[in-house]
Amino acid sequence: MTDPQTEKKDWEKHLKRVEKLDIDRQRILSMSSEQAYREILDHPQPTALIQSFAEEDFFFLIHDIGPSDSLELLAMASARQWEYILDVEIWHRDRINLKSATHWLSLLLKAAPGRFIKWALEEKHDLVEYYLYNTIDMRIREHDQDVSELEDDFFTFDDVFYIRLIDPPEQRESDPDTLEQQQAFLADMIHRLAMTDHIRYQETILRAGNVLPAESEEEAFRFRNVRLAEKGFLPFDEAIGVYQPININILKKQKKEIPYQRTPDFFAPIPLNHIAFLDKNNRFSRALSLIRLDETFQQIQIEFAGLCNQIASADQRPIHDRNELREIVKKACGYLEIGLERLAGKKTGLDDNRTAAFIKSYPLIDIFRLGYGLVLNLRQRAKQWQQQSWFANNCLALSFWDEFLVGVIGGLLVNRPKFFDNFQTEGLYREFSSLADVKSTHAALKQAMAFDDMLSCMPINISRLPDDYFVTYKNLLLTMWARHELELPVSAEPIKIETFRPFYRSIWRSGSKPPKIKKSIKSDFLEWLSETSAFTKEEISNNLGRALENLFAEIASEYGEVTAENLDPRFVQLFMLIS
Repeated sequence: MTDPQTEKKDWEKHLKRVEKLDIDRQRILSMSSEQAYREILDHPQPTALIQSFAEEDFFFLIHDIGPSDSLELLAMASARQWEYILDVEIWHRDRINLKSATHWLSLLLKAAPGRFIKWALEEKHDLVEYYLYNTIDMRIREHDQDVSELEDDFFTFDDVFYIRLIDPPEQRESDPDTLEQQQAFLADMIHRLAMTDHIRYQETILRAGNVLPAESEEEAFRFRNVRLAEKGFLPFDEAIGVYQPININILKKQKKEIPYQRTPDFFAPIPLNHIAFLDKNNRFSRALSLIRLDETFQQIQIEFAGLCNQIASADQRPIHDRNELREIVKKACGYLEIGLERLAGKKTGLDDNRTAAFIKSYPLIDIFRLGYGLVLNLRQRAKQWQQQSWFANNCLALSFWDEFLVGVIGGLLVNRPKFFDNFQTEGLYREFSSLADVKSTHAALKQAMAFDDMLSCMPINISRLPDDYFVTYKNLLLTMWARHELELPVSAEPIKIETFRPFYRSIWRSGSKPPKIKKSIKSDFLEWLSETSAFTKEEISNNLGRALENLFAEIASEYGEVTAENLDPRFVQLFMLIS
């Protein structure tokens, strides 16, 4: 009988070893791929370390190092890690990609031949039989049948089952190297199957010849979806629910329940890469740092990884490397931040402690949906306005709204709205990342809508717009105003440069450095807009005051150093001029 004290000591030692593996795993994932590879092989318990990785983390590690260079790691991986790799890599939508299956199955066979054959016969026989159905031709020789009746390319291990390697129809156009790799893998696998357990080999070959491919593939797809759904990789029609808006009052009633754990569960393979890619200055990341020692931290890690995986499924973006995962994490954090700011409301601030309380109280997916709902509302508003707007009814292109507003509106109209960043931080477009992004986009949309309303009330003959000129709302308004000031007929037609020069001289404040436009000119413009559109000056100032100031600032910036004599119609974009 085992001494209870001895059992307790053995358990404590085991728990310390597992805890040490957890620390080592986190350290290794922060290293470069070359360093991580060396560190794992030099570890005193490399197999235990490898198998302690969450499937997602091991998958990214293999891709960082390179699958062909990771055979030693694949040999030490667990069956669930192998299965996850196949679940992600060999499927294209709802079909098995035989080329990918060949690549990954051959890697696993090279990594651990004996173990792979045992695994294939006992746990993945359905996949192996489906694969063989598509890649071999099988004949059973009758006892009185002459072997010469079979073609020369058939081979056998028992003089009963004769096999010939074939190329699947979808791979017949593949390059010779791919087909050669497939045939080499098949020959090796079939030989090892026969040598390992001949009876089971015969059973496998016989069943492979009688596979119903559609049913077999559908069944494999169903089980694969069940396994991936446990990690958040839901089928598209379910995953898309992550973008379904939620009412804030409904969210506040949906408190989540996280089971209490006094000590972390080091035995649970928790994905670490998702949390590792958080921006340290992000509100969600700062709040997590306060929860790190809390009993709920592990559950929130798993919850966040599941949210990221569901977003990837909804976007139909397979994640094969860490850079792709980093983009998903950034997107998740952005909408979580917007949702958290909405939860805080306008009257109270949102510090890190309050953010941490929200994260522990509400499901992360619902906080994400709350944030995304704001952007989706903007998109719906933009689409509705576009359908009934003045510019669309007059068949004007979206480019009518000039570079900035086109960028903002265009970003809202795509299926997954994007924020128009205009290369301020990382590119032309990026994901929304804060409530400030939502507010600035809303302000720009309101500006376009206000200009559109005003233009709809003005006497503009669209048919008179020049076909060879890039017309925008800016040069349309400024040209019509200049024609008014020059006492030309009311029209949107271009102005001759010689006629325009006196007006151009009159708008500048004398002696101003840098050059500025006279206040009286701005007042005249506001007066003209009011008279022409029937909107009051107060209404125009309230809705478009800042936009009009920016318009005159743009005139000053673009042409302030250009004299009237040096004006060239070819290089003037804010007024429509001709020679």
